[in-house]
Formats: sequence, C-alpha cells, structure tokens
Amino acid sequence: MDFPVLRQIVLDCTDARALAEFYRRLLGFRYRPGDEPPAPGEPDPAGQDWLVLLDADGRLRVAFQQVIELPEATWQAGPRPQQLHLDLTVPTPANLDVQHERALALGARLLRDRSDDPEEPLRVYADPAGHPFCIFVAGAT
Repeated sequence: MDFPVLRQIVLDCTDARALAEFYRRLLGFRYRPGDEPPAPGEPDPAGQDWLVLLDADGRLRVAFQQVIELPEATWQAGPRPQQLHLDLTVPTPANLDVQHERALALGARLLRDRSDDPEEPLRVYADPAGHPFCIFVAGAT
C-alpha cells in the first residue's frame, strides 16, 4: 500500500519573515533557495507570502504562510485551543537549560516549566506568533 508523505509542517502567521527567522535560528535550519531575507531596505515579497526552511540535509521541514489575522492560542486553557504544537527534544537536562535560554533570547515566551520532572523534564513555550512548542529531554524511545 502506498501512503502519502509528510512534506513539511506549515505554520500560519501574521509576520512570516519574523517567525521563519525565529525557527531558523532556534533549530539551525536554512532557507530554501530564493526564500532568504532581502538586503536591508529592500522589499521582501517572499516574506509576505510563503517561506520554507530546510534542515542540514536539505529536507523541507517547516513552512510559514502569511495570513491577515491569527488569534493567539490560549494554551493550556481558554477559548482558542492550540490545535497543533511542535515537540523539540534535547538529550540531557543541561541541554534543556541551554536551549531554554536560547529560546527566550530569540523571543519565545515560557508557558509552563516542568524542568524538574524526573521522568520527562520539559518546558512549554509560545513562539513569537503565539504557537505553543515544547522542548523536552527525550528518553531512548
């Protein structure tokens, strides 16, 4: 049986360039050729529509679609559920602390801190557009 192939995750946002830059820096990805930011002061037509990030092997990973309006998710409770979130992993609690500082410096907002959980240390954040994402220490599975 043939199955569809997951191409990429797409995040709607009101500022595609800013959100793409956040995840590019957080995850160490690079832009798809033609999606790079323009020179300072130059127009950014790609940043007003659709941007794609690639991993180190050149695989499509995350895309950003410009929308006019996007109500922020009210995770963990509230009238607007998250609907989707990204799970990012690190190998050790020390790495979790390093990535915590990086995420905050890049513009993430901490939503929940379970970094002291002995079974699965984790932190939940909102990216600059309000999409929730987790960084946690992954076990062997």
